Amino acid sequence: MDYFSIDIGGTFIKYGVVDHSGVLLSSNKIKTPATLSEFIEGVFQLIMPVKDRIKGIGVSVPGKVDTRTGVIYFGGALNYLHKCPLKKIIEEKFNIRCELSNDGKAAALAELWLGNLKGVKHGAAIVLGTGVGGGLIINGELFQGSDYQAGELSFMIPSSKFVNENDMLGMSHSAINFIKKATEMLGISDATDGMSVFKYIKNKQNTKVNKLFDSYCEKIAILIINLQAVLDISTVVIGGGISQDPILIDNIIIHYKNIRKKSKIIELSLKLMTIKSCRFLSDANLLGAVYQLLSVIDQEN
Repeated sequence: MDYFSIDIGGTFIKYGVVDHSGVLLSSNKIKTPATLSEFIEGVFQLIMPVKDRIKGIGVSVPGKVDTRTGVIYFGGALNYLHKCPLKKIIEEKFNIRCELSNDGKAAALAELWLGNLKGVKHGAAIVLGTGVGGGLIINGELFQGSDYQAGELSFMIPSSKFVNENDMLGMSHSAINFIKKATEMLGISDATDGMSVFKYIKNKQNTKVNKLFDSYCEKIAILIINLQAVLDISTVVIGGGISQDPILIDNIIIHYKNIRKKSKIIELSLKLMTIKSCRFLSDANLLGAVYQLLSVIDQEN
């Protein structure tokens, strides 16, 4: 039998059927509902047509997830998910096993299972989007932390000039904010038009935008070095829509190497690490949610 996966985002809910080997057999999406009652009903409607052919359900959600109880806290952009016991709700309705995973951690799990973290003992996934999410792989397994918060890089404070959440890394390293600033510089009306921004960057048509891009890549490179210094990881994979263009990874690597050259201690103490894009882009969370489900089942057997 196959598994059903649901990836809950602020704008869309993606869903699909995944087999035991990680092949996405089908997928689709619906608009994310505005209220909790509409959300629950919408999830039920997605599961109903496949309930008799699936062995389990994996769900990727924003916010902090207590993977033991299946309760969501805070819920990112979806405030109505705070304290929602989604695992219990789904299991009681359909009598089908369900497991939840934070969306950033789901992306890391997809890479650990079948992507560019496969076989890596110590590594990390960094997901650049509205904030900075991700997952930490320690001893070949996803590290959840003492309060299921590990890998939530958005909460890091990059400067001593901290006043409020606007000074957190989730704002300063946000891919959405970078693209918005770039479109403003270029006079592009669509603040989400990353494709046009990268065309300008690659053609070096606007000096200010290229400087903004360099500054952004340097910030990510510094983040990577800090993670390496604390965790002694060997590999970092970078995801999020912005990572689809190879120039982002290439430029981050350039800045990573440049920073190393500025310090002999760093260069001698920290090995040159591998930096890649995530193998899976829009489908990562669907695959990772199923891997979380399979991992929990395996641990019990």
